[in-house]
Amino acid sequence: MIRTDWTREEIAELFDLPFTELLFRAASVHREHHSADEVQLCTLLSIKTGGCPEDCGYCSQSAHADSGVEATKLMDVRQVLQSAAQAKDAGSQRFCMGAAWRNPKERDMPKIVEIVKGVREMGMETCMTLGMLTPSQAEQLKEAGLDYYNHNIDTGPEYYERVITTRNYEDRLTTLENVRAAGINVCSGGIVGMGETREDRVGFVHTLATLERHPESVPVNALVPVKGTPLGDMLADTPMAKIDDIEFVRTVAVARICMPMSMVRLSAGRESMSDATQALAFMAGANSIFTGEKLLTAPNAGDDSDAALFARLGLKAMEGQEPMRAVGGCSGSCATKAEAEAELT
Repeated sequence: MIRTDWTREEIAELFDLPFTELLFRAASVHREHHSADEVQLCTLLSIKTGGCPEDCGYCSQSAHADSGVEATKLMDVRQVLQSAAQAKDAGSQRFCMGAAWRNPKERDMPKIVEIVKGVREMGMETCMTLGMLTPSQAEQLKEAGLDYYNHNIDTGPEYYERVITTRNYEDRLTTLENVRAAGINVCSGGIVGMGETREDRVGFVHTLATLERHPESVPVNALVPVKGTPLGDMLADTPMAKIDDIEFVRTVAVARICMPMSMVRLSAGRESMSDATQALAFMAGANSIFTGEKLLTAPNAGDDSDAALFARLGLKAMEGQEPMRAVGGCSGSCATKAEAEAELT
């Protein structure tokens, strides 16, 4: 049974477990719902870079940042499809596309719809992140065949306003509701290592784990500090604020336990992680990565490095469908804590 009534106290207790015990529990939950030796390969492409009016403190694409990222127009449909074809040839199952917008304009939607249809025709899963969506825009994306929509909550509700001021936490949740109402799978996670406390990470997991239906996809990013962004400049002078590897893996493990069937995506920050840290994250329940040399504007580990790591760890690329999509998520099978405990007796 999949619980959606987690309390913050219960999640905090998971974070406080001895590390080996936490990993054992997370690995056990993972094996109940996923193949332990399979990791989904995804590719992320920036289809419209820079110039975003939002002031997200971590983002090099914000117009408020002095990061040197130049604003571009939305890519040509043919260019996007060519990149998708290359990603598929390299083994990616899922093609994710991001545009640096606060929200898409209606004039952009026909081109976005054409891109979604084109990538779907290649037989790849599609995911887009375009900022906030209206119900109408979500419906258009659903009709085009979009598999997933990504809209991260970024952090816990208490820490959010220290990272972003141009929209609030409820704005994030409203877009997730619009996406879910349209019948699109939800991809929502966040970033750790932004100077937040463990209690903030508890709030981050709690928000996602208590949604009426868990996100099918939960990216867990480690902050990549970019010079010229508020957080990048702040953390460059306070290295102790950076999340350590064990705490990062703890966050992955708690997310796996609280959202057993979701794909937990080991996302940004991998290029600076050791093979051992990534191996622990996979053991803790991460089962998806982004391939290639770049994630939007941030560096990534690269295909050759990933192939070598998979060979060392005995992992293989996932080919089947994600568990939540295969069985329809927790619709009709979500449980309260009492119901979940009753199942075990």
